[in-house]
Amino acid sequence: MEDDVEMAAAESGAAVELDDMKKRLKEMEDEAAALREMQAKVEQEMGAAQDPAAAAASQTNKEEVDSRSVFVGNVDYSCTPEEVQQHFQSCGTVNRVTIRTNKYGQPKGYAYVEFLETEAVDQALLLNESELHGRQLKVSAKRTNVPGMKQFRPRRANPYMGFRARTPFIAAPYMYSPYGYGKVPRFRAPMRYSPYF
Repeated sequence: MEDDVEMAAAESGAAVELDDMKKRLKEMEDEAAALREMQAKVEQEMGAAQDPAAAAASQTNKEEVDSRSVFVGNVDYSCTPEEVQQHFQSCGTVNRVTIRTNKYGQPKGYAYVEFLETEAVDQALLLNESELHGRQLKVSAKRTNVPGMKQFRPRRANPYMGFRARTPFIAAPYMYSPYGYGKVPRFRAPMRYSPYF
């Protein structure tokens, strides 16, 4: 009889352990399902962000907003967005005023004014060279930034370096040098040192 009691106690202990293991397994499965769901949601959002149609739509939206905006240069550093908005209120309904700042929070001296109507941009351009806080504003239509335009710009010539050729001039072997081997004429201006051709 004692064997039956020990056997029943062992079985009940094993049953409790088995139930605990089943509970832990169920929790882990629920957690894995939640992680899979979150991963699918993130992939869906990333796919939507990389969708070329969505990128083209955002680009056209940006161009449309830029067509309703003006660039305002030479803005006083103490000027607030509300003052800029008041200055351009006569042109049309101002949607947003953005005064650009550096990483320390100081204004850079220019602003963008976005209007609700595109006709207001023409009126705002008439305010070019008007004064705000004693400074003459430079107002021009905002241009749409085209990524990648900078990389194809040719190098500017440096007036202090003189003309630099890409390849050094090498005299043909059949040409006769009146100055001897390796000599240069004295009347020429000395060339500046340039390590790259």
